[in-house]
Amino acid sequence: MSNLKNLIKDSLNGDILANALDFASFLEKNDMLFKDNAVSFQNEVVCYMHIDIGEEEPSPWTIWTEGDYIREIKVVPMDEQTKEIAWAHINICASCGDCSPGQQKVIFGKEYNNVCNADMAFYRPDAETLECVKKLLLMRKNNIAVG
Repeated sequence: MSNLKNLIKDSLNGDILANALDFASFLEKNDMLFKDNAVSFQNEVVCYMHIDIGEEEPSPWTIWTEGDYIREIKVVPMDEQTKEIAWAHINICASCGDCSPGQQKVIFGKEYNNVCNADMAFYRPDAETLECVKKLLLMRKNNIAVG
């Protein structure tokens, strides 16, 4: 069993545990590696992930996506419901110090101001939200693979 799955089993419970284990299997299947809170493909970050036993704020399990969502990637189609989920998780900069005051970005055709470096933040993602996250990571993986 992977270190990620062990960390998940030691840190989470209930539905969040099942969702996190499913996500870990997805990462393994897609050759994405988890190390030091970063998930990478071919040594490039696709997302950041925080798992912390007992931590409730911001969440015991959080995923922050990395990517370029100006245009939809044809190999990973995004239906309107999935786009709505992504838009609902836009990560507006809260003066984190890393990107203050954030950037102007277009994400799936909608323009946003003050977006943090990690475009989207998913706290305690449920199964439906994870399907959106998986598509975002597949887009990022494709962008890395094609250079």
